[in-house]
Amino acid sequence: MAIPEISKGYMWIAGHVDPWWDKMHRGLDYHREPFNNPADTEHWRKMGFTHEHFTGEMYDMKNPEPPWMNMKKFQEVFNFEHLSWSFYKMTPGVILPEHVDTFNRFKKIHNTKGKTIVRALVMMEDWQQGHYLDMAGKAITNWKAGDYAIWTEKCPHTAANIGSTDRYTLQLTGLVTL
Repeated sequence: MAIPEISKGYMWIAGHVDPWWDKMHRGLDYHREPFNNPADTEHWRKMGFTHEHFTGEMYDMKNPEPPWMNMKKFQEVFNFEHLSWSFYKMTPGVILPEHVDTFNRFKKIHNTKGKTIVRALVMMEDWQQGHYLDMAGKAITNWKAGDYAIWTEKCPHTAANIGSTDRYTLQLTGLVTL
């Protein structure tokens, strides 16, 4: 997999896969977990972010894979080694300020030596007003279901839902050799 270096020298790409899913992801049993980097949370609070939640709600690999999702198809599309997944529901009012992913849990589970950790964020539904994604300073809106961004672990990004509807994505994490 080739991931070109673009936008401020950080590595990420955008693309599209034709959706084979419908809106069944809305019915998953989502749960909110705290953001996994307390240093970032403290930094955001000092910057003046006062909202209650920095994360959306997740349905991840601790749960059974939804049979309608067909993760094997995602593996064929993205070809990540050790593909892991997490459905993510960002409810209105959730703002995730700029950060870089630590991939701590993924690193504990998998031997990542000599490989590059990547994350794909697949948009499960078409963009709606107030839904926002920023990859290394490039604002992304107006997406269609199946649009995605893939980035490496050094790429800063931001997400927010300042709209009135839930924002649904699928996070896929894995390893590639660059």
